[in-house]
Parts: sequence; structure tokens; C-alpha cells
Amino acid sequence: MSNDDVYAAGLLNRALDPATQPPAISEFLREETDRLRYLVGHGSRVVDFGCGTGRHLAALALGVGLDNQPAYIAAAVGTNIPGPVHFVVADARQVPFAPVFDLAICMTSTWGTLPDKLAVLAEMRRVAPDPGRRIVLVYAPTSIGARREWYARLDLEVTAETDEYLETADGFRSEHFTLNRIRSLMGRCEVEPIGDIGYLVFA
Repeated sequence: MSNDDVYAAGLLNRALDPATQPPAISEFLREETDRLRYLVGHGSRVVDFGCGTGRHLAALALGVGLDNQPAYIAAAVGTNIPGPVHFVVADARQVPFAPVFDLAICMTSTWGTLPDKLAVLAEMRRVAPDPGRRIVLVYAPTSIGARREWYARLDLEVTAETDEYLETADGFRSEHFTLNRIRSLMGRCEVEPIGDIGYLVFA
């Protein structure tokens, strides 16, 4: 199975249930949302790559979300988020948008589950052309213990661990990044820690 197959089977919904989350993961998700609220100004034009069920745009009450999973987009639309929020089923490597956004985001280490990361980053740069206005959140290597515990709670058996990823028996692969690896992939960027287990990257 691929990451898309695992997500299509409903992984995101289970993972976002607070009952499944170890404390380090819960804190990571809270800090992510708090930082995003701080960074996004009123009236900003935001596009969320891999928006899932729309929780980040719900917190911001604005923006456009895209995801390749129709069930997640349907769930996001069904939440009736107040404010100018729209959701689209789309491939993050070829999004149907012009370069008109103030900010492009890819949160909760979604970027670390994508098979074609650089193509997605190129699209983020295209639609939000100002430098430093593409925000990507990734796991650090220090996240491995918390993620292993989280995946166990989600009945995902980790069968491989390398310097770059964890992989489970059903084929789900989640990557983690050193600062050197982030900079080798993204080029010029600024990096801030999120909690003890992640990095917020401004590309």
C-alpha cells in the first residue's frame, strides 16, 4: 500500500483523535496551530497544501485548502467553517491556481509523507511567489519515539526505521529531517523549532 492508500482508509481521522495522541504529539499539534494563527495576518490569501479535513483553515477562518483525498475534502466542506474558506480536490504537484497567494502552507509533516516533495514545493513557490512565504512543517529526528508510540496507538506496526523515515507494515512512510537535510532539499530557508520534535521551515 502507498501513503495515499493508508490515508484513504481513514488514517487522518484516527490520528487527529486526541485519545490516540501521546503528550508530545498533542503539544506539537497545539503549538503548530498557535504559530500559524500568529503568522497569518487578517485578510491574508492562504493556500493549504494537503489540507485534510480543513482543521488549519478552520483555525484561521480563511483560505483555500487542497487535498487529493475526496473524502477528506467532503468532510472539510461539511464542517461549514465560517469565513472565506474553500476546499478543492487537487494534486499538489499541479494545482489549478494562479500565483496570487500571500502564503502557502503544508503542515503537520504532510510534506514528509509525499513521494514528490520537490514538485510540491515548486508549486508552493509558484502560487505564493514571495520568498519566505512558503511554510512547511516537518518532523525532526527527535520525534521518532513519540511517533512510534502514536503509530502503535493507531495499530500501525513500525517495521523499518532509518535516518530519514519510519515505515509501517502496511506501507505508510513518514519522514523526519535534520537541519542539513532540510537545507539540502529546500535551499535558502529559515528554520524554527516547533516543540521538541519538529521544525517550521520558511522557504
